Amino acid sequence: MAALGGAVAAWPLGARAQPAGAPLVGFLNSASAATYRFNADAFREGLAQAGFVEGRNVRIEERWANGDYRALPTLAAELVAKGVIVIAATGDVVSARAAKEASANVPVVFTIGGDPVRFGLVQSYNRPGGNVTGIHFAPGLLGAKRVQLLHNLAPGVARIALLMNPDNANAAAELADIQAGAEKLGRQTIVANARNATEIDAAFTEFARGRPEAVIAATDPVLLDRREQIVALAERQALPVVSFTRPFAVAGGLMTYGPNIAWMYRQAGSYVGQILKGARPADLPVMQATHIELVLNLQAARRRGIAVPRTFLASVDEVID
Repeated sequence: MAALGGAVAAWPLGARAQPAGAPLVGFLNSASAATYRFNADAFREGLAQAGFVEGRNVRIEERWANGDYRALPTLAAELVAKGVIVIAATGDVVSARAAKEASANVPVVFTIGGDPVRFGLVQSYNRPGGNVTGIHFAPGLLGAKRVQLLHNLAPGVARIALLMNPDNANAAAELADIQAGAEKLGRQTIVANARNATEIDAAFTEFARGRPEAVIAATDPVLLDRREQIVALAERQALPVVSFTRPFAVAGGLMTYGPNIAWMYRQAGSYVGQILKGARPADLPVMQATHIELVLNLQAARRRGIAVPRTFLASVDEVID
């Protein structure tokens, strides 16, 4: 498959023998298939729970932007040209906007962080209207809580590095929330922006000069996509990493606090299944991820010499050891 604007269309090997005549579903994502496959798998689980199994009674065409947000409109337009019945626009607001702008008729199911009404994706939560609905969470309300949790676990941390993707539509609101939480606790912050692997390297070079004692990686699919790079760079500077969802902790980060992203993708698969059965996006209320989970990597805590209090452990949803 040829590259498009730096992005590559990809699909699992088992999906190539597609059933002729089965409905075609588009899956659009701003990250990369190599490190975001777990979310695409969760989407398929939700679709299967709704009665649609790839290779049996549904076809799936994937498009991945590989961290290049500028490629998303082209990829969305290609899915529409392929004749998809519905698009799962995943990987945040930019992906959802691209899918919505690609067609006024093809239904779109998004997974985003942020307010879909404010971003013009839907008319209201209960009655989305138009051809778009989906699942969301509010990242701007969780940043200060991550600072508080870091303080509870490592009260000696006085200077925190913040890694942000400025292309993310929620970046400004999340940054303001994190900084407000840090200021309330008398903590200093250093901010560096990064849109890709090269800029992440440069950000950690900047952090080395600022001498922070921990890193908070913002809520962003590109940063999640580069989680192993971020954790490795932080390890070189002996910095614990805090972020927004479980795979960061699995990759070696200290802890995460935020929604279960895989749950959101399963719900997106379920909604796509309902649309394939005849439901209209306008009648499917926007769902909100209400369960926020705290995941702690005990190995990462030990590496940083952090003694985890029993009271803190009691509040953790999952411990990785």
